Amino acid sequence: MAKHPGEVYVQRRSGFDRDGLGSAGMGVRLPEVARRFLTDQRLLVIGGADSAGALWASPLYGPPGFVHADGEREVIAETVPAAGDPLHGAFAAPSPIGALVLEPATRRRMRVNGTGHDQGDRLVVTADQIFANCPKHITPREVRGEVHASPAAAVGDRLSAGQRRFIADADTFFIASSADGHGVDVSHRGGDPGFVLARDATTLSWPEYRGNAMYMTLGNLHLQPRSGLLFVDWTGARPALRLTGRASIDWDPGRVAEHPGAERMIDFVVDRVVETPGPALAWDTVS
Repeated sequence: MAKHPGEVYVQRRSGFDRDGLGSAGMGVRLPEVARRFLTDQRLLVIGGADSAGALWASPLYGPPGFVHADGEREVIAETVPAAGDPLHGAFAAPSPIGALVLEPATRRRMRVNGTGHDQGDRLVVTADQIFANCPKHITPREVRGEVHASPAAAVGDRLSAGQRRFIADADTFFIASSADGHGVDVSHRGGDPGFVLARDATTLSWPEYRGNAMYMTLGNLHLQPRSGLLFVDWTGARPALRLTGRASIDWDPGRVAEHPGAERMIDFVVDRVVETPGPALAWDTVS
């Protein structure tokens, strides 16, 4: 698979234009170690587009084994996005999907991108890209137990003061991105609490630190700014916060100099905000 033009642009501008980086180096089959990894997991983050074309990222939870492989290219989740989730019904017909399987305790993660299709109460992902990621910027956490987030559902086009405080305290979020003809991808972003700046009710910013030099997310954003963000409350006390909007890359070296170790800044303009209570997991930070 060839790298798409967005990846090429970002890699060259960043000085990492080498063979095998980005989507050009992805496999399409699940090795046995990946199959075993899947069956241990409790959290799957998926990304896709709703009926209006807006991009969202959403969490799926379950007991060990709720995510598993079937054959060399299919990953199955024994659950689907619930009513109220922006991705509820988004995969009634086969549609592009990005999926990220994360094991916070070991900081291991794996991305599976391809086509998603609801089959009853299960979500089947047929992979076009399968790859592991490095453990950078992941806070180690262990599952404490199952919970049910209690606050009422919230839907709007602006962030409330409480939502802005929640974002300001976050050390993790997930981002769904896409490019026409190149599918959907979900990636992880992490840093010290406060690394995401809620500048006002409709604008967020965050520094981009060096990761594995694949630049798949940034390559997508260079071509297509629509994106979806997911903030998970690891304590399980509040619903997951989902945002859809438009992201842009700021290459200004003066601005990024305010964030030691960062390479560039990303600005995100909020179009829609969704919080829906539902089953979740509570996690404890591992020191």
